[in-house]
Amino acid sequence: MIHVKNLRKEFTVHRKPPGIIASMKALFIRDTITKVAVQEVSFHVAEGEILGLIGANGAGKTTIVKMLSGIIHPTSGSVDVMGYNPWQRQKNFCRQIALIMGQKAQLWWDLPAADCFLLLREIYQVDPKKHQEMLEFLLSILDVRDEINIQIRRLSLGERMKMELIAALLHKPKVVYLDEPTIGLDLAAQRAIRNFILGYRDSVKPAMILTSHYMEDIERLCKRVVILLNGKFVFDGALQDVVQQFSAHKIISVKLHKPVDLTRLNPEIELIEDHGDELKFRVMAEDVAHVSQHLLAKIPGANLAVGEMNTADVIEELFQEKA
Repeated sequence: MIHVKNLRKEFTVHRKPPGIIASMKALFIRDTITKVAVQEVSFHVAEGEILGLIGANGAGKTTIVKMLSGIIHPTSGSVDVMGYNPWQRQKNFCRQIALIMGQKAQLWWDLPAADCFLLLREIYQVDPKKHQEMLEFLLSILDVRDEINIQIRRLSLGERMKMELIAALLHKPKVVYLDEPTIGLDLAAQRAIRNFILGYRDSVKPAMILTSHYMEDIERLCKRVVILLNGKFVFDGALQDVVQQFSAHKIISVKLHKPVDLTRLNPEIELIEDHGDELKFRVMAEDVAHVSQHLLAKIPGANLAVGEMNTADVIEELFQEKA
């Protein structure tokens, strides 16, 4: 449903010159630089799939989402969303997409959610019967029926985000862009929204793109991810393959039968967790055998287990290496 080929976006940025004289000159002749936000990325998203976009701040995630929804025009490349060119902003295209941004609101703060939903019904020209059926479905899943007649500004952050989700999905879009949908929410609200997104995906089967800094969002919702570094795709595949491709380390867990003097261990071995009865060390993959022998020699009777690093830690390491 979404096909992207060689997408590129450049921004022209005006430099602010130092000093009063240079600033006066800049009124007539401006010094500019070109910043490449997205560099020749290509991917596709199928019906019923949730693709996770992972990247540090400024990696280009939101820029890609804005181009796919038609908000900004790319410098080059092609995008096909359900057969439409997004930046032409055709009415039939706009009726079939939804963009949910955790840091921006689309509802009217002084109105209750019920009135906002009626306005959106008219904007999208949704049949009243279908609108009511979809509204009942969404209200029941998110469990906010009692809050629908309360002014938006009087709702908690989690309740407002749920209303934003309902507003974005009332017209039953076939393509959904989720840009940081759980940002700033407590754990209970995050869990509720994740469950809601999965339920909506199973029921309507739209193509969905999710950006998030919370790895729990990605791990719970996405089977396939794309990792962005400085506007470039460095990985496109199954989430479970990220560790295998990018991790140079292993985790050695040591179960202790009695306390141990850590000063007896080689100080170059990186201890990352100490739970009293269990120690965890991070070691290079090629050093696992050597370090294991050392630990068994220094901690007689201990039980050792070698495992993989956490996916979130591997991705964080990758960002730090490429920064």
